[in-house]
Amino acid sequence: MTGGPRGDDGGVLGRRALGRALLARQHLLERSAATPADMIEHLGGLQAQAAPQPPYLGLLARLDGFTPEALTGLIETRRAVRIALQRGTIHLVTAEDCLTLRPLLQPLLEQQLRTTYGKRLAGLDLDALAVEARALVEAEPRTFLRLGTELAATRPDRDPAALAQAARCLLPLVQVPPRGLWGRGGPAAHTTAEAWLGRPLDPVPAPDALALRYLAAFGPATVADLQKWCGLSRLAPVLKRLAPGLVTFRDEQGRLLYDLPEAPRPGPDAPAPVRLVAPFDNLLLSHADRTRVLPEAYRPRVMTQNGIVLGTLLVDGLVAGSWQLSEEGTGARSVTVRPFTPLGRADRDAALAEAERVLAFAGGDGPVRFEEAG
Repeated sequence: MTGGPRGDDGGVLGRRALGRALLARQHLLERSAATPADMIEHLGGLQAQAAPQPPYLGLLARLDGFTPEALTGLIETRRAVRIALQRGTIHLVTAEDCLTLRPLLQPLLEQQLRTTYGKRLAGLDLDALAVEARALVEAEPRTFLRLGTELAATRPDRDPAALAQAARCLLPLVQVPPRGLWGRGGPAAHTTAEAWLGRPLDPVPAPDALALRYLAAFGPATVADLQKWCGLSRLAPVLKRLAPGLVTFRDEQGRLLYDLPEAPRPGPDAPAPVRLVAPFDNLLLSHADRTRVLPEAYRPRVMTQNGIVLGTLLVDGLVAGSWQLSEEGTGARSVTVRPFTPLGRADRDAALAEAERVLAFAGGDGPVRFEEAG
C-alpha cells in the first residue's frame, strides 16, 4: 500500500517508517513470486563481490520457491552477468542492465583508476592499452594475473597488476562462468560485455532512469543516498529535474527525501518478519544514512575494517545479529546465527526457521547453531 503525507504537505518520515518502506521495496516484508531475472532487475543488481553465495542468498531471502539452478541457468545462458558497477564493486545484473548501467558508471571506474593507480600509470597510453587488452580478452577470457602479465610483456617497466586494473576500469569486463556458479566456482576470468552478450553498450544511457529505478527499490531517499548507492557524484540536478513527477518528504533531521508517488510506504507499524539477509547485501550499502535498518551501534559488527559485510539477522525490521552459511571440515554445510541481544521465543523460532530454510536451499545436512547473544 501507499501512504503517508505528500511532500507538498511538509510530511516527515521517521526512521522506522523509512525502514519499513525500504523493506517493502526490497521484498523483505513479504516474499515475491517474481522470477529471479525480474527481481535482479528490480533491485538494480545484487552485490556479488564474494563468489558465489551473496546473490543466491539475496534472492532466497526475497523469492518464494527459489532454487540455485534458477540463477545458475541465467548466468550460464548469459541472461545475467557479473561486472564492476555500483561503487566500483562486482554486481550480478541482467544482460540488459549490464549494457545500460556500465556506460553510466564508467566515470566512476575511471576516477577510481586515477585515485588508486594514477602514479603507476602516469605517462601510459591508456587508449592503446585498452585496445590491446580488448583484443586479448575477446580472443580468450583471461584472469587478471594472466592479462597483466601479457600487457606487461610490451611494457616491461610497468606493474602488471596496475595494467590489469586499468583494463578492468577502461573496459566493460564481465566474469565468465563457472565463476559465481553455486557449488562450482572457478577463477575470475574476463571478457568484454560486448563479446559475451553479442550486443553493444547503450550509447545514450539516461541518469534519470537510474535515479527512478533507485527510488523504486531503495526510496524514499536523499541525493546523498542515491550517490552512495551508485558511487557517482553531482546527481542533485537529476533529482531536481525529476522532482515535478515525484513526491518529497523530510526525515527527522530535516533532509529532503525524494520518492515515487505510488511506491509502497506501509507505515512504521507494518509487521516486519524475521529475515536472514545475505552477506554484502545492498540493503545495507545503498544509503548515506543506513540507520533506517542498521543501528549505528551494530555497524562495526557487520561491516569489518577489511571490507567484509556479514550476513545479517533482521528482527522487527532492524539488524539484530549476524549469520553465516559455512562448510564443516566433513563437507557438511551448517548455519550459525549470532544475535547481538537475546531473542524472544517467537523471534528465535522464526530465526531458526529462516536458518533451516537456508540450509535446505544449500543442500546442507549440518546443524543450525545459535551462539549466545552479546
